[in-house]
Order: sequence, then structure tokens, then C-alpha cells
Amino acid sequence: MHPAAPPASSPAGIEVDDDFHWDDAAEAELQAIEAAYASSSASAKRRRLPDWTIPSPSSRPRYSHSPVSGGSTPSWVLSPHTPLGSVRASYQPISFSGKIVYCRTPSEVEKAAMDILGKIESMKASGQVSLGFDLEWRPFPRRGEPPCKVAVMQLCMEKTLCYVLHIAHSGVPPILKSLLEDSSSIKVGICINNDARKMLNDYDVCVQPLMDLSNLANVKLAGPPKRWSLASLTEIITCKELPKPSNIRMGNWEAYVLSKHQLQYAATDAYISWYLYEVLQGLPDYNAEAEIESVKAT
Repeated sequence: MHPAAPPASSPAGIEVDDDFHWDDAAEAELQAIEAAYASSSASAKRRRLPDWTIPSPSSRPRYSHSPVSGGSTPSWVLSPHTPLGSVRASYQPISFSGKIVYCRTPSEVEKAAMDILGKIESMKASGQVSLGFDLEWRPFPRRGEPPCKVAVMQLCMEKTLCYVLHIAHSGVPPILKSLLEDSSSIKVGICINNDARKMLNDYDVCVQPLMDLSNLANVKLAGPPKRWSLASLTEIITCKELPKPSNIRMGNWEAYVLSKHQLQYAATDAYISWYLYEVLQGLPDYNAEAEIESVKAT
């Protein structure tokens, strides 16, 4: 539970705006700084500020039930009391903007699993298919009860569509079990071995094969190995922030019907897992010794 961003023309399913934009308060503060600078020296020439533009409204994601309003925050935040030199950039939030198929009955889950298996069958001739995989469950059991079972499973294998399966209500039909145990698709995510172990304990499903994105990142990216989170890996690969609001992450995933915010959160995690895997797989393995020799040669 737990390189560069795609260009604006990319259909990768990620909302892409300008790298940063300014609000009215930021512009006013810059104008004040500009005026103070000009008055400090009679010979200083006043610099011309650019014409700041307001970014176009973000696109609204499409749902199989109802939409969630999107939104973005400025990448740079200035207040009237911000000391000079302390301005810091923050990343734009990232969110899945494709269609979310929410399934909560056995028949809906069966149909989703069949759809995914059909797509895998049509794609596997070109190699193993990657499947973004993530789970959610209620983190705090009621007093005296065992740990909560997995309540929600998210699966994503493309930029425009993500499945959110509410297995707390549907259970795991045989066709979904077959999908999860099928070696034609590699299930990818952060700490995915722990998720697979929980599925085995909770539903007797052996999810395989698996690829932990943290391990893959340590093979592909420069620097000492580290334990990556999905949020930190998203930042380094896409230069975007993966929001993790605790009221959603730690919320009730066993609810009768998931909220629109829960659906958006769940779909984004599975989509980002799939997307990061695709990006990392396309990178050459990092060779520290070769890089050291290259530096010495220069």
C-alpha cells in the first residue's frame, strides 16, 4: 500500500502542464522586489517582467460512474513574508486521467479479468506483458479482530484504462485467480512481494511473476542502492509529486461503495507502477565502474 516527465503531446495518461506557473500573490511580490531593486541604484535599468499566463484548466478524468474534479497547485509558492533566497520549487501533483472501471460484484470482476486476459493474449507475442498491481485494505482492525483482509485490488496495463476491483465484496473469482497466477504478465509495484504474500494469506492466491520497482530502479539508476517508495521514484522519474493524503490512504477500504477520491487514489497508484516499470525497462543497466572510468578519461 503503500529521466524526464512525458512531453505535453505524450498520450501517457498523465496530466502535463507547464513546469511551473505563478499566482497573483507571487506576481505582486515580484513586482515589489523589482521596484526595490530599481530604487536602490539610480543607474540600474528596470528589467521587464514577462507576461505571466494562467495555465489552462486541467482535464477531468473519466469514470465509469462519475467524474472527480481535477486540480493543480502552483509549483512555486510565495507569500508576503517569504524571505528572499528561501523560495523553493515544489512538484506538480500527478494523477491518472484515463477511465477507471470500478467493479464490486463477482460478475463485474469476472468481466474485468476476462478483458485483461484478452489484452494480454493479444500482446504477449511481443514479450511478457507488464501489469501495474497494487492493493488496499483497512489498516486498523476492530479491537480483538485479526488484521483486515485485502479489500481493493488495482490493475493497470495501459495509459487510458485502470481497473479497481472491490474484492472485499466480490471475493476472488476463479478467472481473476487465473489472471493473477498467469506467467504471461509480470505484476509490478513497490514492495510487491509483501502484497503477494498478503494475497496468499487472505485469498489463497499465488500472485506471480513479480517485479519490485525498487529493485529495478537500483539496477537502472545511478547512485548507491536505496529503498525506493512509489512517491520518491515517481519524483525522480517524472518530476511530479504523487499525492499520498493520509485520510484516503488510511481510510475505510471496506466501505460499501468507494468514494470518487478513493477510486482516483487507487487507480493512480496502479497506473504509476505500470508507467514507471515501462520507463525503467527502457533504460540501460547502470554500470558504476564504466562511469568511473569515463570520468577518469576526461
